[in-house]
Formats: sequence, structure tokens, C-alpha cells
Amino acid sequence: MLSQVLFVLDLLESRSVDGESVARALRALVGAPVVGPAPTVEVTPVTGAGGRTDFLTVHVPGARGRTAGGDASTLGIIGRLGGVGARPAAVGYVSDGDGAAAALAAAAKLLTMHACGDRLPGDVIVSTHVCAWAPIRPHAPVPFMDSPVDIATMNAHEVDPQMDAVVSIDTTKGNHIVNHRGIAISPTVRQGYILPPSPDLVALLETVSGEPAHVFALATQDITPYGNDLHHLNSIVQPAVATAAPVVGVAITTVTAVAGCATGASHETDIALAAQYAVEVAKGFGAGTLRLCDEAEFAALMARYGSAAHLQTFGKQ
Repeated sequence: MLSQVLFVLDLLESRSVDGESVARALRALVGAPVVGPAPTVEVTPVTGAGGRTDFLTVHVPGARGRTAGGDASTLGIIGRLGGVGARPAAVGYVSDGDGAAAALAAAAKLLTMHACGDRLPGDVIVSTHVCAWAPIRPHAPVPFMDSPVDIATMNAHEVDPQMDAVVSIDTTKGNHIVNHRGIAISPTVRQGYILPPSPDLVALLETVSGEPAHVFALATQDITPYGNDLHHLNSIVQPAVATAAPVVGVAITTVTAVAGCATGASHETDIALAAQYAVEVAKGFGAGTLRLCDEAEFAALMARYGSAAHLQTFGKQ
């Protein structure tokens, strides 16, 4: 996976990088399908109040996925960020871009595997956006990267209705909550509920990392939409406000608080670990051997306490 990360970072560190340049590099990895449909790479340019960004969607068909007419589940891998660069305020690739880098590295790995005939059971949809000229905004304890577009626009382009579950990868370094170098996962978030961490995901994290699993804390505010004037750890679980599917955050973390707009603060091996973890989740989820939540318990929770979907909205105005 490290070779895919270096391949992606070489693309993202350029001041002229855009969605189409990344898409061309990914399309070059698409081989002629031995059987079934070929992967697709799509780019959608969007201009918002803070400038322009390009959304990328990579759809990798599975051997028994819906694209091939099968019934295997579809996993979404979302690279969440404000921007890969903070020009003109900062020169070079910024730490905030690690979520996009990990998601795109996972896409590159899946495309390479597919071209070699190694297809996962289910479809995988990878989505993120690329902007080298994103703004910076104040945030405690360190500044955050902002985005040219708002969170609702991000969710509209990155959260696909076909996703039966979502792994959301995000740089999560600008806090004093997660004091660990590497990656950590969140509890599962679904329809306004913070559910227990998935035992399957915890075990898989220990397998992939070779270390005890780190699970970071979430507050109720973190799973509500951005823009409601409440404090959020970051945007890692924001896809959960736009889907009924279970969402788990995969955080790329550090021991000390590091600003998202900092350059020279990314660690390639940590990005590779997040990307590898996402690919392994996709293997198990599509095969039906890995669950993000206990469906029976979630149904019982809903039956006893009702919907918490109001937490996916802005609530009372």
C-alpha cells in the first residue's frame, strides 16, 4: 500500500493538481476486465463561496456486487477534508489532505487488484474531493482547514445512496482527545445514534496495525450537521447526517495537536495504514463476514426508544 500512497502524494502535492489530473492517473490503472463491468472514475467540478473543488468518485465493481447483478453489500470509502493545499497561505501539501490521500490510495490499490483479476465480493465506491487552494479557519486548539464548499455539498457528492455502509477517513490531529500516533476508529454512528464500536472492526484494526486498537470518543454534537453553531471534533462522521447506513470514522492521528493547515506534518506510513484498513474492511463487508453494527440490537434499540434521526438535522431553529 505504501507505493500507492507515494503515487497519490506525488499527484496531490502539486500546486496545479485538480480532479481531472488525479482521475487520469487512476484511469491508467484500469485494466480490461476479465469478466464483468470495468471500474469507473468520474470527476465533478463544483464552485462554492470559498472557491472551486473537484469531486472524484471511483466505482470498483465486485465479483458479486450490484453492478455485476449480484447481492453482495457495497462499501463506501470517503476521504474527508477541507483541502489538500492552503495556497496562498501555505506552500505545499497540508496535513488535512491525508483523508483524501488515504481514500485515493485505497482506490489505486483496488483498481490495481481488479486489473490483475483480484476482485472483492462487493462493489466499493471511493469518493473525495481535490482542492489545492482551500481556505483556513480558526479553531481550538489549532487552526483547521476550511473548504470551498459547505458540508451539505460535500455529502451530496460523496455519500452515494448505493453505499450500504461508510468508512470515513479524516485527518484527526487538531485535538487533545486522541493522543496516539497512527490510526483510530470511532464507534459506529447510525441515524442519530452513537452505537458500540464494532467488535469486527476492532479485531480487524488489531490485525492490520499489529497493535491494540484505539477507539476515539464521540459526543452527540459530533454527529450533528456542521453549521449548527455547536463544537465538532472535526468532520469525520459528517457523512452520517446524510445516510441511513452505518458510518465509522477512521482517524489518522498524532500524539500532539497538529494543525490541519500545517505542511510537512504528514506521515506516509500512517496514511498507508488507514488505506490498508479501508481495503480490508471492504473485503470483509462485501463477503458478509464483517459488520459495522449488530442489526438485531439496532432494531431493538429503535423499537424501544424510537428514531433519533432529528440529530441528523439542524433541529430547532
